[in-house]
Amino acid sequence: MKPARKKRMILIGLMVAGVAVAVGFGLRAFNQNLMFFYSPSEVVAGSAPANAPFRIGGLVSNGSVQRQSDGLTVQFDVTDQAKSVTVQYTGILPDLFREGQGIVAHGRLGPGGTFIADEVLAKHDENYMPPEVADSLQKAHEAGVSQGAAAP
Repeated sequence: MKPARKKRMILIGLMVAGVAVAVGFGLRAFNQNLMFFYSPSEVVAGSAPANAPFRIGGLVSNGSVQRQSDGLTVQFDVTDQAKSVTVQYTGILPDLFREGQGIVAHGRLGPGGTFIADEVLAKHDENYMPPEVADSLQKAHEAGVSQGAAAP
């Protein structure tokens, strides 16, 4: 093989290896930041990961909001009209947070099945509901387990 051809082959090999390393780093970063959505029914059924962050969404159950003495910690139940999961959040809740409100919380499952939230998001107007929450409420309604309010 001629020296010029050998240099080109080495250069091409290094470029391919560099692209492969960059793609590997990109996929690893993407996988670490991936966060799946689970409904309360799926969390109760054990489908949610025990040690990885995920999102949970549904309606805040009426009469379930409990504020602790520190003033920042709030505990409430999120339901999809079939099952409920207790959520604990320390921080300032969104202004639109209230009972009967559609919310999505980001966090991880804690001891005893309590969801420890890092962030709580509430719908931004009267007509909006996160698509994941609307889908889980619709599935619960179609399954005939609605316990009160009808799904949207």
